[in-house]
Amino acid sequence: MATLQKPTVLVLGASGQIGRFVVQQLDQTPEEVQVRVAARTPERCLALQQEGRDAVLLDLDQPNTFAAALRGVDRVFLLTGYTVAMLVQSKTLVDAAKKARVQHIVHLGVFGHWDCTDPHIAWHQLVETYIEASGIPWTHLHPNMFMEQIPRFMKIRNDRFRVFWGRDRMGWVASRDVGAAAATVLREGPTKHSGQNYWLSVQVAGGDQLAAIFSEVLGRSIRCEYEKPEDFASVMALTDDYRVEPWYAAGAMEFLQQFFDGRMSDFGVVRDDTPYLMSKPATTLKQWAMENRTFLEG
Repeated sequence: MATLQKPTVLVLGASGQIGRFVVQQLDQTPEEVQVRVAARTPERCLALQQEGRDAVLLDLDQPNTFAAALRGVDRVFLLTGYTVAMLVQSKTLVDAAKKARVQHIVHLGVFGHWDCTDPHIAWHQLVETYIEASGIPWTHLHPNMFMEQIPRFMKIRNDRFRVFWGRDRMGWVASRDVGAAAATVLREGPTKHSGQNYWLSVQVAGGDQLAAIFSEVLGRSIRCEYEKPEDFASVMALTDDYRVEPWYAAGAMEFLQQFFDGRMSDFGVVRDDTPYLMSKPATTLKQWAMENRTFLEG
């Protein structure tokens, strides 16, 4: 009797903040899916192959790398970098996926409402619309603010940290949980998840709530200093591991301004689909802070 061939899942951004967790989760069930990872350079691709990985060359800025990478692929985890080029990158990859008869695209988007005017959120929504119009079964993941942004932009110095969106509460989710949610969808496939939007905002907290959590975890009083959205530009410029193009940086600044003046209040809500996907509660801010306490301070 012939056995059913397990689906091949192509993961983009496999070494990044989210993609690495997707791969880690999929690796736990090798009997269910074949994991293929995309590498942007020949050198990185070769290194992964030497580690025993099913690795393929795929540069989102080079569509001529798409066909070979997508050959035999059933499901794709699609995410792009922080650049306006995401529009062209996503469009051309979706076109190639359709030619390759890909059966499911799982897209990492943003936690944005349908009529928002923030540029970089609108770009994600245009990508989602194009995926849906392609006819390929799809699932969209909508994570709110990543907890991993805290040590990057809100590092504690002299028992103080800064926020740039006012005193309202923001929604948060751990990258690990986003990766686990994506892996579940990719593993279970389009029969169960096609046409679904999953929202990943686990807990809301503003500066005061974060200060209370940090104080408890670190065992001393931590205070939040409230600054204005325009003050965030200098923080982005000085963050070595966070280099974005001017268009995307402007979008991030616009997001903070809109949240500051109340036009993005929907980002300050809990809308948590992770338990339905992972069969367990998501990571809380306190849990995440306890696990990452050494990264909170600088």
